[in-house]
Amino acid sequence: MADRVLVLGGTGVISAAFVAEAVRRGSDVTVLNRGRASLRPVPDGVRSVRADLRDVEGVRSALGGEDYDVIAQFMAFTPEHVAADVELFSGRTGQYVFVSSASAYQTPPSRLPVTESTPLRNPFWQYSRDKIACEDVLVDAYRASGFPMTIVRPSHTYDATMLPTLGGWTDIARLRAGRPVVVHGDGTSLWTITHTRDVAVGLAGLAGNPLAIGEAFTVTGDHAPTWNQIYGWLADAAGVEAHLAHVTSDAIADAHPELGPGLLGDKAHSMVFDTAKLRALVPEFRTTTGYWEGAREAIAWYDEHPDHRVVDAELDAVFDRLVVSVER
Repeated sequence: MADRVLVLGGTGVISAAFVAEAVRRGSDVTVLNRGRASLRPVPDGVRSVRADLRDVEGVRSALGGEDYDVIAQFMAFTPEHVAADVELFSGRTGQYVFVSSASAYQTPPSRLPVTESTPLRNPFWQYSRDKIACEDVLVDAYRASGFPMTIVRPSHTYDATMLPTLGGWTDIARLRAGRPVVVHGDGTSLWTITHTRDVAVGLAGLAGNPLAIGEAFTVTGDHAPTWNQIYGWLADAAGVEAHLAHVTSDAIADAHPELGPGLLGDKAHSMVFDTAKLRALVPEFRTTTGYWEGAREAIAWYDEHPDHRVVDAELDAVFDRLVVSVER
């Protein structure tokens, strides 16, 4: 692990776990963000710097002339964001780690498991296409000037505050009320879902590793349950029986277009990954938490935080209509 690490973000699902893991490994960590209240506060001993990451001059001023062994970027979503970073951080870091997304891989995949050599193409989701464009900027910078980039591609990563289902807490409320929850397809597609604690180990193991420069890595575990299992484990954790209504992904996207890109461009397809490339450099990386445990963590967290148990009335009504359509 590197000595001096700058984290751009630092309070998100993945970035907060990375900060904690970097501290555990003895790194001197600085977090740069807007300083807003978060469910995941910065740990003691971590330096916080406030700036708007979209304000390049503000970031430059906030950081002064400091250099870092590793800069980990969790908050870049367009090629313009990454191009600004290349200009700002060239010559100031030994490694720039860009957090991309496994949704950038070919969707639907032509074969499984997905590896780093799988083509990058997602015609369904703009978010994924933007991440691909970000990667293109970094590959060009590496080839042109040796900009020391490393690309990492996590898949579905969660902590206790995150529910992976279509409706989030709305689904849990429906389960506890004895109402059916909508599951896309027949619920048997395989979905890789990884606890953020495990992802953080992979990221921290790549940070400061010279063999990772110029390379891209899938950073996700090998736990790939079906969606029926995921909903079932959540129902068990909530103390109820799961009543599932299976609806085609296209029908769900038609009924609620906001769900379309992330569903058709990601969750609707079986996604299983080969992480041999990552494990060759980070042998300690492995899956330690199955989602039957993650579901219990999540339900316990929501039960302890009533302010976050929010039912989306509009989405709830859409689910009711879809259930009726299936029953007919």
